[in-house]
Amino acid sequence: MWWNTILLALREIKRNVMRSVLTILGIVIGVGAVITMVTIGGGATAQVKEQISSMGSNLLMVTPGKRLGPGQSSNVALFKLNDGEAIARDVSSIAAVAPVSSQSLKAIFGNQNWSTQVTGSDNQYFKVTNRSIKSGRQFSDSELRSGAAVCIVGETVRKKLFGGQESLGLNIRLEKLSCQVIGILEAKGQSTMGMDQDDIVVIPIRTYQRRISGNQDVAMFQVSVQQGASTDKAQRDIQLLMRERRHLSPSDDDNFNVMDMKEIAKMLTGTTQLLTALLSAVAAVSLLVGGIGIMNIMLVSVTERTREIGIRLAIGAFEREVLMQFLVEAVVLSSFGGLIGIVLALSASVWLAGVLRVPFVFNAGIVVIAFLFSAAVGVIFGYFPALKAARLDPIEALRYE
Repeated sequence: MWWNTILLALREIKRNVMRSVLTILGIVIGVGAVITMVTIGGGATAQVKEQISSMGSNLLMVTPGKRLGPGQSSNVALFKLNDGEAIARDVSSIAAVAPVSSQSLKAIFGNQNWSTQVTGSDNQYFKVTNRSIKSGRQFSDSELRSGAAVCIVGETVRKKLFGGQESLGLNIRLEKLSCQVIGILEAKGQSTMGMDQDDIVVIPIRTYQRRISGNQDVAMFQVSVQQGASTDKAQRDIQLLMRERRHLSPSDDDNFNVMDMKEIAKMLTGTTQLLTALLSAVAAVSLLVGGIGIMNIMLVSVTERTREIGIRLAIGAFEREVLMQFLVEAVVLSSFGGLIGIVLALSASVWLAGVLRVPFVFNAGIVVIAFLFSAAVGVIFGYFPALKAARLDPIEALRYE
């Protein structure tokens, strides 16, 4: 019975191919749009998580002022190098602490110049930020102690200043500071915020203090917590230590901030997931429009086939059989639309992932849900026309012209 019913449905669809194609177009667009939005959103979320983790493993940012970013009071006391030494010494779960001070300067080599971010730090910086040296070496202990005029450059700076020529051992100028290139960083690409992570020059922190900033201040500390240790506990321990070192009474607010990079990752992934959900909800409206289209065409089909229905009922067909025939026809139409939408959506997702440079993350769950939803649309919007067909009076149907 079921097989015959499906064959009848396929025959009617084949009889009006163009009308059937136009009917399922709304389903195709709806299913395709929902799957594409969710897939690209999932890829964007995965990219955010990957880029946040690439910035450092279990990373904490210790900054002066009450929050991270611009707009802080200028009279907030900055850190000193011994603050970082205290964190490394007194907080047991710390793997590495890197002092960081940065400023945008113009790097010059020959007749080439490039505005870049100059960062003063030490060798812990490369460990904390998961950076490796592609060629050359890190700073020596004597260079760090004496504040030697040496630097390690990112791949973008190397290309802009040196092009294809060998850069190790050559000297570049950072405004008035002339320093020797002793290393080239491995390329990391763009960050989550769209910043070029390879547009950087790293120099010893003491060199930065003496030759660029002209003071002993440290703008921030980047702290890496040991694998398996609680970043929340490390965060609390650092807060207690810094309150003690900055002589804050119990009634005083913190004049510094300890931020876990996991908080930033959670915020960014939450934002991408919310946008994905909103876009998917808008796209799902197309499924509703497609369902209305199926109902409309099925009502037309019932009207066109009134005499056929009357004959079937007159020769002994049950109402449930007529109901099932039209219901299956609606479900077959919507299911075809769902399958075509899935194929188009996956093809579009692969293409868009390449264009937007986000990973393609196949989500089997949303594909199954979209297909089942498209079939459900056929059941819901096909039921009323099928019920109308089943309840036709055979005598009146036979008289219909």
